[in-house]
Amino acid sequence: MIQLGIAPIGWTNDDMPELGGNITFEQCISEMALAGYQGCEIGNKYPKDPNVLKKYLDIRGLTICNKWFSYELTTKPYEQVKQDFIKQLNFLKHFNTKVVGGAECGNTIHGEFNTPITQRKKVSNEDWKKLTEGLTELGKIALNDFGIQLSYHHHMGTMVQTQEEVERLFNETDEKYVKLNYDCGHFDFANENPAEALTKFIGRTAHIHFKDVRKDVKDNMYKDNNSFLKSVKLGIYTVPGDGDLDMQALSKIIHSSDYKGWIVVEAEQDPGKANPFEYAKKGYQFITETLKF
Repeated sequence: MIQLGIAPIGWTNDDMPELGGNITFEQCISEMALAGYQGCEIGNKYPKDPNVLKKYLDIRGLTICNKWFSYELTTKPYEQVKQDFIKQLNFLKHFNTKVVGGAECGNTIHGEFNTPITQRKKVSNEDWKKLTEGLTELGKIALNDFGIQLSYHHHMGTMVQTQEEVERLFNETDEKYVKLNYDCGHFDFANENPAEALTKFIGRTAHIHFKDVRKDVKDNMYKDNNSFLKSVKLGIYTVPGDGDLDMQALSKIIHSSDYKGWIVVEAEQDPGKANPFEYAKKGYQFITETLKF
């Protein structure tokens, strides 16, 4: 069974708090539910007490389907990352959440507003070992102790951005404990073929992010050598069906697979330019009516 969720990043951007700074948590989740979604991911405005949060969500018919985790395995001691990770797992178990997402952020530039996306930091084999060994161990804890699947998010500006880097990650981790949080928008932004990547990785995918890409903004990003955050602010991403990706090709791959997780709209935009509720509804209608989920 596939369920449809949405991320709060269309209402408020945690990396750029000025985007949607005036939008309340209550408005965000109410509009998510009104647009038709069954679940959501978590933003910084959400209540930190899971019992309080659950009450807000329950009356709107929503649940938590995932929560980002920053795996700083390349820059922090493993034991410190492990303790923070376990805290997150304890939070997620209140909602019977089945996946935990996130990416390695110890050496990322994705959150640096003035650093061009082309200036990713070099990654040593030692850092790869820290990441892959750490992820396997954390994945064991998540699955064996909490019944939650670690679902790694490839992401622009991080050490795992391209299809080749995802393949390396998979080759160096245990497939039982480390799955993929597939994101068509990030693969396309990295100049990869989203359908080719999904075909290759669908068997190891535990969570899916759907967003669309505005090709003209992407082309200008590379031409002007902009940062990831500047590109977001300029509107590189939008909801499925509103950009230039072949979303129907992706839906066919998913429909023909045995994928049974969430499909989450994660289309970060400037809410001052793209009304969050309007776009959330537009994305939901496209996914349900055109893509038939």
